[in-house]
Amino acid sequence: MCTLVVSIMTLVAVLQSSPAVFGQFPRACMTVDGILSKECCPELISPDGQNLGVCGQTANRGSCQDLTVPDIPHNPEYPFTNVDDRERWPNKFFNRTCVCEGNFWGYNCGECRYGWAGESCDQPAPPVLRKNIKNCTVEERRRFVDALDQAKRTVHPDYIICKEHWLGLLGPNGTEPQVGNVTIYNLFVWMHYYAVRDTLLGPGQPFKAIDFAHEGPAYNTWHRMHLLWLEREIQKMLGDETFALHYWDWAVGGTECDVCTDDMMGARHPLNPTALSPGSPFSRWQSVCMSLDDYNRLVTLCNGTDEGPIFRNPGGNVDRPAVRVLPRGRDVGRCLDLPLYDNPNWTETAERSFRNTLEGFDHPDGEYDPSMRSLHNLAHLFLNGTASITHASANDPIFVLLHSYSDAIFDAWLALQNASSLVSYPEEGAPIGHNLNSTMVPFFPVVRNSDVFQFSQDIGYAFDALPERVPEDSSQFTSLEIFGMGAGAFICCVVTFLVAFGIARRLSGKRRGGPDGKGVYQPLLKEEDGKGRSSRRKLCNIHR
Repeated sequence: MCTLVVSIMTLVAVLQSSPAVFGQFPRACMTVDGILSKECCPELISPDGQNLGVCGQTANRGSCQDLTVPDIPHNPEYPFTNVDDRERWPNKFFNRTCVCEGNFWGYNCGECRYGWAGESCDQPAPPVLRKNIKNCTVEERRRFVDALDQAKRTVHPDYIICKEHWLGLLGPNGTEPQVGNVTIYNLFVWMHYYAVRDTLLGPGQPFKAIDFAHEGPAYNTWHRMHLLWLEREIQKMLGDETFALHYWDWAVGGTECDVCTDDMMGARHPLNPTALSPGSPFSRWQSVCMSLDDYNRLVTLCNGTDEGPIFRNPGGNVDRPAVRVLPRGRDVGRCLDLPLYDNPNWTETAERSFRNTLEGFDHPDGEYDPSMRSLHNLAHLFLNGTASITHASANDPIFVLLHSYSDAIFDAWLALQNASSLVSYPEEGAPIGHNLNSTMVPFFPVVRNSDVFQFSQDIGYAFDALPERVPEDSSQFTSLEIFGMGAGAFICCVVTFLVAFGIARRLSGKRRGGPDGKGVYQPLLKEEDGKGRSSRRKLCNIHR
């Protein structure tokens, strides 16, 4: 018993002082030699079975090199060093990887970079078109829903997740990597969870003030890459390079989820307002990575186990009336008018920041208010279910549509502000993972925030329409606002009439006959009269 207690205490001490090692990596690299050498440089086999060498080197596609990750000082909000496996990603796992030439891409340089095509990856690829799902045909909607459902059921052929803590990553004998398969869509969910999870400092001792995907400049770039990854993986699954993700224009105001129908994201269950209709394939989906508190208590991570169905209750949060109504088009317009991408301190408290406003921590005009949520945040909270739980939100496939529209707003801002340069995107000083050249967790091969801070058409996709500035006309106001403004205008007219009538009566009382028998107006205030001076002084004081 004493030996067991000592062993447990030793393990706890190690957990507190060493980084937890989990990640999503190519299956080809999760071997004993790969893990021990920290090298991920697989051979590339061509479609016709020809061996093109490590990283496709014999075909001049790439080579195995030391991975250079910027050693940017951590923001003071993250006070640790070498206690989180996501620091200087992915150096805790691999520090030698394939570095691809030109527009070749992939963990083995076997693909083309986003936005490029051709045998030599030297031809700009025609951008796939992301559409407002409300404007899609019945067939286009069915194709989109079926593709997501197939991705939920299809094991990823190339990537895996680790199932055990780094101390047991090679198994009890040091010869058996503890890895597990994961479906394409569940890996999409896991990646989002992994980027936002807490730092594990020991049993029940999580450090929560950390998020590699939110509350900082990388909000837009991280989620853009997240969607790009899913779109590319579904294209490969379907064997169709034209497949595109679509979007939900959630800036419509009102209290209804107009895409929550069985031919789109799933209607309400007729007997359970928080469940999805059995007429939608999404009603059969199981969520993963839900139990954050349990992972923290056990000092472990999500292993992809099913943890219950999706739930959703749009507009149903009676305790928070402010999140029962969707954002409006004029709110997006105000956000688009903000000229700076971000502002110090580059967190959720930044003011006059396009990024922070779009993310939803500022008012639509850029003013920070800790008591409110707008735009992207409000759309999540409105859904009132799985999609409103930050670490688990990607389980609900409506997440894809929601973030695709947020990405469309980002693209519109780039166009409207002519922000082709990285003005106001910090190179250092932002939260960990959010600086311009930080590598985004947990993408592999590595992608930096700067790599996707550009127009969508340059990285392989476009939108059927971009959000625009919206004039402040009555069509953008709710019926209650219109009634209030109408009532206010009526009262204002009445008051104006009464004031004018009173002035007219007063002027009439001052009229006197002139020498020629015609009436003239006497001065209301006389400079030489003491009473007049006093009256003028009071009038000036009132308007001062």
